[in-house]
Amino acid sequence: MKIKKILISQPRPELERSPYFEIAKNFGVEIHFRPFVQVEGIPAREFRKHRVDILSYTAVIMTSKNAVDHFFRICSEMRIIVPETMKYFCISETTAYYLQKYIQFRKRKIFFSNHSYADLVDLIRKKHKEDKYLLPCSDAPNEEYTSLLDRDGIRYAKAPLYQAVYSDIKDVNFSEYDMVVLFSSAGINSLFNSFPDYKQNNTVIAAFGEQTAKAVTGAGLKFHIVAPQPNSPSMASAMELYLKGEYILAADPFADNGLKKPKAGGTSKDPFKPTIPKKREPSKKVVKQVVAKTEPAPPVIAKLVQKPATKKSIPVVVAAPKSKPVKKQAKPAPKKSKPLLKKKPVAKTKPAAKKSKPTAKKNKPVPKKAKKAGKSRK
Repeated sequence: MKIKKILISQPRPELERSPYFEIAKNFGVEIHFRPFVQVEGIPAREFRKHRVDILSYTAVIMTSKNAVDHFFRICSEMRIIVPETMKYFCISETTAYYLQKYIQFRKRKIFFSNHSYADLVDLIRKKHKEDKYLLPCSDAPNEEYTSLLDRDGIRYAKAPLYQAVYSDIKDVNFSEYDMVVLFSSAGINSLFNSFPDYKQNNTVIAAFGEQTAKAVTGAGLKFHIVAPQPNSPSMASAMELYLKGEYILAADPFADNGLKKPKAGGTSKDPFKPTIPKKREPSKKVVKQVVAKTEPAPPVIAKLVQKPATKKSIPVVVAAPKSKPVKKQAKPAPKKSKPLLKKKPVAKTKPAAKKSKPTAKKNKPVPKKAKKAGKSRK
């Protein structure tokens, strides 16, 4: 069957370098974009009812770009400053680079998997299990995300930040399209919400993710393209292979993604057995070498500490006489004030007052003589 028209259940990309535009140009097909679901953010008032303290978590699991947008939106509405120490675990590399819209990209703080949520959970379980995780999600979170976290005993909390609202797509004529691309189970529900009697006929259905593929089969439909896969990590690459005639649908397309093996055996043994000992053995040897070097270190440190202690005690004794010249330097200050005392001429006038006293005494006998003279006159 030759593909001429394709309907993608997502908004039209803003970037001109989108791979969908290259597919339309290289293969001569017509691609239309129509979102089946509209994402609306939950206001801060409703989010506070869940009593989720964002700053009490050390890591965030980002499963889509919508989760990234609404996580930072709710932080700005609640005036929360996200610390630089926050870690981000993304489901794909594109989602990880999308974080540059809000934060500075740092490899030590951002981790991602190859479009596989199971691989992302394995990364968390092996190297970052001690962190406390926040899972931004919709009001109806995917059970696959929570079940894997519960299975591995990872501490997390759901943060419903947005909700999916079905779009009105009754004006779409699905019989005109040779291929329909779906990205979520909500998109399939929206399809049957507008067309309860929808029939697939010869339409090729492409499903992104295991949950979407399960929703397709659960609705009685059949998918022909599934992504991500080892040879097609994105939906655009899977569509390109299909249009070239090189796409092969495996009988169990999700067997290599590690989503079914953990349910049966508890852990995925085959892909991780050869890698774990290689990573752990050198770490143990390094620890032994460090311990061997540090054992003779304590006595050397003790000797070094004792010697400077005695040397430091000597300048403490010498430092005491150094304070004496400080007192001697302070003496010239009162010397300058002494001439002020010399300028007291008033003190010199005191002997004048003393000299005046004998004059007063000399005057006293005068009246006595006067009395005697008076007596002689008489």
